[in-house]
Amino acid sequence: MAVIGKNILENLTTGMYTNAKVCYREYIQNACDQIDLAVEQGIISLEEAIVDIDIKVKEKYIRIHDNATGVKEANFIADLGDIANSNKISGKQKGFRGIGRLCGLAYCKILKFSTSYLGENIKSIMVCDAEKMRAMLPDAQKYTIDEVLSEIVSFKTEKEDVDKHYFDVELIDVVDTAKDLLNEDEVYDYLSFVAPVDYDNKFFNRSEIYKFVKDNHLRLDRYRIFVNGSDLVKEYNANLKEGGDLQKKYDEITNLEFKKFYNKDGELLAWMWYGLSRFEKAIPACNKMRGLRLRKENIQIGGDKTLNSLFAESRGNQYFVGEVFAVHKDLIPNSQRDYFNQNIYREYFEKELRKYFKEVLQKLYYDANRLKNSYKKIQDLNNKITNYNKNIEEKNFISEEAQSEAFKEIIKAQNDAEKAKKEINKFSEKKEISAFNVVRDNISKRFDGELSKTKTDVVDGKTKCTGKDAYIANSFSKLGKKERKHIQTVLTIITEVAPKEVAEEILSRIKDAFK
Repeated sequence: MAVIGKNILENLTTGMYTNAKVCYREYIQNACDQIDLAVEQGIISLEEAIVDIDIKVKEKYIRIHDNATGVKEANFIADLGDIANSNKISGKQKGFRGIGRLCGLAYCKILKFSTSYLGENIKSIMVCDAEKMRAMLPDAQKYTIDEVLSEIVSFKTEKEDVDKHYFDVELIDVVDTAKDLLNEDEVYDYLSFVAPVDYDNKFFNRSEIYKFVKDNHLRLDRYRIFVNGSDLVKEYNANLKEGGDLQKKYDEITNLEFKKFYNKDGELLAWMWYGLSRFEKAIPACNKMRGLRLRKENIQIGGDKTLNSLFAESRGNQYFVGEVFAVHKDLIPNSQRDYFNQNIYREYFEKELRKYFKEVLQKLYYDANRLKNSYKKIQDLNNKITNYNKNIEEKNFISEEAQSEAFKEIIKAQNDAEKAKKEINKFSEKKEISAFNVVRDNISKRFDGELSKTKTDVVDGKTKCTGKDAYIANSFSKLGKKERKHIQTVLTIITEVAPKEVAEEILSRIKDAFK
């Protein structure tokens, strides 16, 4: 028989994951599988089932507790002691490789498992000396995996209430290199998009998701999970924000769109929902929910950028908020759970998503941008006419030439606005994609009235300001003709050199000074 060396333990613990918080996902995944079994066996109802995460910073202690089936005493050593020999079924249960429970060995000095099965008055305990394991791994002496486990693992039993049923994972004396595991806020934020939980009730669109799931006979696993007593939810909401600490809303999700994906044999591969807004811009990173996220059994696969490569341009994913739920049993998460194993089902899954992302999603935010730009051209014309007439009335033009240039800009803006109106009318006639109809209406509401209030009362370009106060410099009655001419030259240079807003501020102050 081949000898399995100690380094396999390093690969399955410190070498398996780059993010320490992944161990929460692994233990939650195992707990949820046991909750499903407990509900199936009638031990508890889904409403009674809980996963309770207790984090004690000062003690450097973590406990993940569930009140599911527990493990029978007769099965405990085999179930907990065996490695990569799980009884779970791939495609049916969330965890199936039999290695996830080892991940805690990388992040604490002692890893402890305790459990009791309903009807048994015994508490089974497994204690792993993780610190000793990490000392043995780099040691020059060769060890087999069995030799390491026999050195670091011990089992014992204690008396327990016969009516209790639970499973506890305890990380005792968390190492300094894994302090993130003790940061309650960071753990909550991480799990709020990873764990299989309900959507935040502030996300009013969640009812659309639940209805779609029910109407299409789909499954959406949701469990009651707590972090230091706080109910864990998916932190989705309708508001899209921008800015640093002082974030402000710039757009909002008004509706959800849904899509199902099938392979060539008509088998359902996945389904998705995504939010419809005005698609003002790529969603800033301060929105933790941004990006289409991939899930299996309602547990996140990878992160917010996992599906970037399926867009024709990777930034495309940043325009959306939503989730893709893989449902086919042969879409199997890899050992790191950052994507799927390579097979024909993954290839077809990617093919179908790429097609939809290009033909529908990319077109959606491209057309939204074209429509917004059309409205902005009309808005620009209105602003130019308003400013032109104001400058005529208040005699703010520097010279006849400046007035003429401003009028030329209006003529150009009028031509652009006419083209923009035609573009808007074309978009209003589009009926083939219902999602765009929602986006179009959202954009139209933002620019409400721009089309109807387009100004036509433009002063004739040949009309000049008249009288001794015709232009700014001429209104400086305290100055002589020669001085006003010099001022005229200075004002012209200012408008040519300085940025528009700066020039306007300087002209305003000069005008006030010489009144």
